[in-house]
Amino acid sequence: MDRQPWIILSAGDNVAVATAPIAEGAIVAGVTTRQKIDPGHKVAISDIPIGTAVVKYGQAIGRTTADVKAGDHVHSHNLHFENDRLAATANSAPEEASAEDRARTFMGYRRADGRAATRNYIGIIASVNCSTTVCRAIADEANRTILPHYDGIDGFVPIVHDQGCGMSSTGDGMNVLHRTLAGYTRHVNFGGVLMIGLGCEVNQLTLYGQSGAGASKRHFNIQDAGGSRRAVERAMGVLREIAADVGREKRVPMSIGEIIIGLQCGGSDGFSGITANPALGVAADLLAAAGGTAILSETSEIYGAEHLLRSRAVSDDVAKKLDEKIAWWEDYVALHGASLDNNPSPGNKRGGLTTILEKSLGAVAKGGRSPLTAVYGYAERVTAPGLVFMDTPGYDPVSATGQVAGGANMIAFTTGRGSCFGCRPAPSLKLASNSALYTSMEEDMDIDCGSIVTGDATISGKGREIFELIVDTASGKKTKSEIFGYGDNEFVPWHLGATL
Repeated sequence: MDRQPWIILSAGDNVAVATAPIAEGAIVAGVTTRQKIDPGHKVAISDIPIGTAVVKYGQAIGRTTADVKAGDHVHSHNLHFENDRLAATANSAPEEASAEDRARTFMGYRRADGRAATRNYIGIIASVNCSTTVCRAIADEANRTILPHYDGIDGFVPIVHDQGCGMSSTGDGMNVLHRTLAGYTRHVNFGGVLMIGLGCEVNQLTLYGQSGAGASKRHFNIQDAGGSRRAVERAMGVLREIAADVGREKRVPMSIGEIIIGLQCGGSDGFSGITANPALGVAADLLAAAGGTAILSETSEIYGAEHLLRSRAVSDDVAKKLDEKIAWWEDYVALHGASLDNNPSPGNKRGGLTTILEKSLGAVAKGGRSPLTAVYGYAERVTAPGLVFMDTPGYDPVSATGQVAGGANMIAFTTGRGSCFGCRPAPSLKLASNSALYTSMEEDMDIDCGSIVTGDATISGKGREIFELIVDTASGKKTKSEIFGYGDNEFVPWHLGATL
């Protein structure tokens, strides 16, 4: 028997979502469609008068700008953003984790300070834009001449950016940049780090400290080395010392409770909140139950669903911190003459998402149903287990950069339109929300979540598949992004403050 090409996500919804193309004149939930409905798009299943809330996921996603008849296509032409919230219903329980789930281990690297790493890279980190070319040259030369001698090192990674000078030495801009770079210099997936400055920049190397000779974290300035070429030559000597130490590391069993995974979504479509995001939420619940950490972020993309997270906060203090982040963003976008509803991109809208409220309700599903245990600022070091929230923009490279700086040793990234992404030193899993995307971009996608729509998989079952892949990836299995070589250009710290 053929499956119906539509789904209603909650009993209180007044729209259905097409899971396959629906022709004009077809029957959906007892009403006749008045236009063709593309996959991921919405069709009214009752009359919705002008000015009335459109409800999806059991939550308001905006209000109609015209009278909508049952069977009409509901999208940007007749639905707009309005800052409505419907009361949060009682929270359902997280995915149940078995004793076997909680006892799972993965094969990781145990660092001297006790932390668990999923990769064993050496980082070449620029303090300023002026040293980026030299950092790339150092990484290229090290990968060519040193890496072949060490099977236990995953590679030399250039971490470069466009900041570090032409900015105030105090204030939000410098604080965020320093916190982000400091997070990368201590990142557990870097067995060793060489930080390179120019010498005269605002963001001085002395801000980051330096271990003694022979230690795995070192730095120097290009000007002190005698120029670019001599800096590369000097770096080779330093990196050979670091590699001799880092290359001895071996993987050992450790609890999956030591996995810290950043949750991301990009290029979302109408299926993201139905398939990939809730399936990732199941995996996040299982990880949290085992003592691990899942970092939900993208504050501008939980806007409209923050009350659902707030209702899961473990304390009033955690809820208050989340409220403060939302209020800051409202003021921030108003200052720049923008609106948080500007967030859905053209690609999001082509995929069926109309307003930020709709996008956020789907995006927050990545966090599963576990209690919210803590709220962090951008790139702050994450120490609490369970589901936590980090304040970041919705722009994926900036958001993931903050999560990794905060300690994420893995990233899980859902997409409906086909975002391409990697985030060295943290391996990045890509989860396709629909099977058409997975088929067309199979070399970029690690898991096809589209089988949830066809009924060939359940959200719970697919979530467990993601959970198993998280464990395998933490143990060294390469992701599609790693195989292609993503990760050298996706380090993008949040830029705040004036460029001087």
